[in-house]
Amino acid sequence: MGNPAMPDDESVLMTDHSDHPDHPAAPAPPPRPMNPPAPPRPAPGTPDLAAVAAGIERTNELLTRVLAEVATTPSTHAIFVDAGYVYAAAGRLVAGTEDRRAFDLDAEGLIEAFIDKARMIFPDSRLLRVYWYDGARRRIHTTEQQGIAELPDVKVRLGNLNANNQQKGVDSLIRSDLESLARHRAISDAALIGGDEDLVSAVEAAQGYGARVHLWGIEAVGGRNQAEPLLWEVDSQRTFDLDFCKPYVTRRTELHAESALQQAPAPSREDVRFVGAQVAAQWLGSRGRESLAELMPGHPYLPGSVDQELLVEAEKLLGLSLRGHADLRRALRDGFWDHLGAQY
Repeated sequence: MGNPAMPDDESVLMTDHSDHPDHPAAPAPPPRPMNPPAPPRPAPGTPDLAAVAAGIERTNELLTRVLAEVATTPSTHAIFVDAGYVYAAAGRLVAGTEDRRAFDLDAEGLIEAFIDKARMIFPDSRLLRVYWYDGARRRIHTTEQQGIAELPDVKVRLGNLNANNQQKGVDSLIRSDLESLARHRAISDAALIGGDEDLVSAVEAAQGYGARVHLWGIEAVGGRNQAEPLLWEVDSQRTFDLDFCKPYVTRRTELHAESALQQAPAPSREDVRFVGAQVAAQWLGSRGRESLAELMPGHPYLPGSVDQELLVEAEKLLGLSLRGHADLRRALRDGFWDHLGAQY
């Protein structure tokens, strides 16, 4: 028998076995993944909500920081004194005249009384300084104005005096200082002692920058000594009566024991300091250490009542009035504080 014909290699390779029961079909390849659909684009003019939310969050963080800073920043106040108004009103109330030549004004004692009053009204605030506005020929300080300018925390600002001894330019100085300090957030409260209607613009300017303005005045003998438009614009009002002003005004024409004592030779500063220490020892003995603890935080300023008690007792011991000796009154207070400081 002949051998059966053998298929060549190519015919073997080309044989289709897909239908053969012993050769199952190859698996189909997995489907290709489809790309996720792109997010819809916002319509023109529609805000990006994510960007808006991020902006709001940044703004809230900024506000939180600002509020925290404001909460930890102490308040600050300043006192603005129109000396012309003070001399006229206090002289009329106590001495019965507005003529400065007829009475002496203890400007240092009065300024300390104003500072003490402000400390009571603004207990959580610190004093920036006291501005004392007065007039002088060619704006050259008088001897009295020089003494006031040397006081701690006091700045003297001078306008001109005309031929009739009237102040010129003082109101503009007050407005300039008040507006500048308010604009730079240097003060939160201003105590203004004056009465001229021209000060209304200064009040409005300061209030426009967020400062509160408090008008202080001196009791009028009859009617008012402060302009009504000024009273309407301020944030609060306060009036000092005769009892408050009387210790700081002395009529020169009165011939009483005080004027006789004034002719005696003035003691030295060291003698007056020693008397101040004596009065401090008496005060401490009668008031006790609790009063001392209340007094010390106010150093170097004495409350008005304590300052007047010190002055009266010292004049008794010295046999001399110190009302016309600003330098000796400072030495007296220094001696008073020195003794209390050593006992504290």
